[in-house]
Amino acid sequence: MGALAAWAQQVPVREVTLDNGMKFLLVQRKGAPNIAAGWVAKVGSVHERPGITGTAHLFEHMMFKGTQTIGSRNIEEDLRINVQLDQVKAELRKEEQELARKLRLGLIANAKDPAVRSERHRQLLAEFDKLNARQKELLVKNEFDRIYTSAGASGLNAGTAHDFTIYFIQVPANKLELWFWMESDRLLNPVFREFYSERDVVQEERRLRVDSTPTGKQREEFDAMFWKSSPYGWPVIGWPSDLEGITREEATAFFGTYYAPNNLAACLVGDFDEEQAVAWARKYFGRLRRGAQEPEPVRTVEEAQHGERRLIAHAETVPTVVIRHHTVADGHKDDYPLSVMAYLLSGRTGRLYKSLVLEQQLANSASADQNTYKYEGFFQLSAVAKPGKTLDAVEQALYQEIEKLQKELAPERELQKIKNQLAASKYRRLQSDFFLMQQLLVAEASRGWQAINTDPPLLDAVTAEDVQRVARQYFPREGRNVLHLLPKTGGGERRGTGGGL
Repeated sequence: MGALAAWAQQVPVREVTLDNGMKFLLVQRKGAPNIAAGWVAKVGSVHERPGITGTAHLFEHMMFKGTQTIGSRNIEEDLRINVQLDQVKAELRKEEQELARKLRLGLIANAKDPAVRSERHRQLLAEFDKLNARQKELLVKNEFDRIYTSAGASGLNAGTAHDFTIYFIQVPANKLELWFWMESDRLLNPVFREFYSERDVVQEERRLRVDSTPTGKQREEFDAMFWKSSPYGWPVIGWPSDLEGITREEATAFFGTYYAPNNLAACLVGDFDEEQAVAWARKYFGRLRRGAQEPEPVRTVEEAQHGERRLIAHAETVPTVVIRHHTVADGHKDDYPLSVMAYLLSGRTGRLYKSLVLEQQLANSASADQNTYKYEGFFQLSAVAKPGKTLDAVEQALYQEIEKLQKELAPERELQKIKNQLAASKYRRLQSDFFLMQQLLVAEASRGWQAINTDPPLLDAVTAEDVQRVARQYFPREGRNVLHLLPKTGGGERRGTGGGL
């Protein structure tokens, strides 16, 4: 038995499904004073559509705004203001659409210029600002977090990805019932207060994460180029115009579909009474009503690529080359040899470092990754050129390492070393209650939590022939997507189209 296979079936999970379809994963680990607790909504940016991109991430923010019992000094007035804000926003959209029409016809130069707004538009904005200000006065800021903190909990946070949105915390074992009440309450009685002002917060987050980073815009453009038809092509944080236009009604409909209990899963890892936990799950989360229909799976798939694509961009960065090829989704049989192939190439002892950095002195760093999502996947090679070395030369060197895997079988000893490293890495991640909870939820959002136990032996079974086969199958020249990132002040570097393979 190989090293990876030896760690298979090491996570004993009790699975309980409520009548409303919500799943609970329970993992007993005696002795820990805190319980790693979390839940996942099986929704991410891939479930959006043009016009509402960024909604899944916006909801991550909204889920911390409180409920009908948490977060407001006057819930009745709070709810009334929400309705009034929606009404004013509907009128503002009419004004905004008229400005958009004038912009398309060339009648105005900038639809956001205050000077082109009608008197009605200005009045509506003043009323909108007044309502937002009043709702802010009613807000009990960060009350959700403060309740947890005062009970000794820590690490309250969340994250949105392409395929899922995850919420998590570390809670003292003697406060576990509080977690059941708090988390079920924000699903049962959410109040999306400060909705329109929170969109501005997300816009600022986008500016910090994308617009203000050295290569954020360029890499976002590369993503959009890489995905021709798939919804993975838009950013998780959303397009700016969509963030500006999303309404609370649209968001509420999104919530009703994707935050129904039949699209959720929760996980507890730590020292707790299982039967008591199940009873609390039924008492609190059992109150949630099953969705009227199951969320639809993603329909649009990535169309086959029929020609090489290249993006040359300048940024405040060191010269970098990135190469991507479309591969397979999470759990596909070829995901395992592609993952082993990435490990063969990466790391300080990997082939790319040895060849490009140490032997050829072409790059300061080089790496490879097999990236899998629920519906699609890609393999990426990247390298940072040494001063005086061209990106064309670095690019060709990357192709040559793929060619070696296509022509020659990887030695068994090299393969086994990679598998041992994989086993050690996976074992270390399983030791943390918190990371185990997160891994189980992420796996559940894709193929099911069982993958955490079934994947290791499949990786262990990968042969040199498997690696050679996928190296030959997934890297055609017409499937290349290449990004050259050049310093803005670099000047004079020749940028060819590349060859090889």
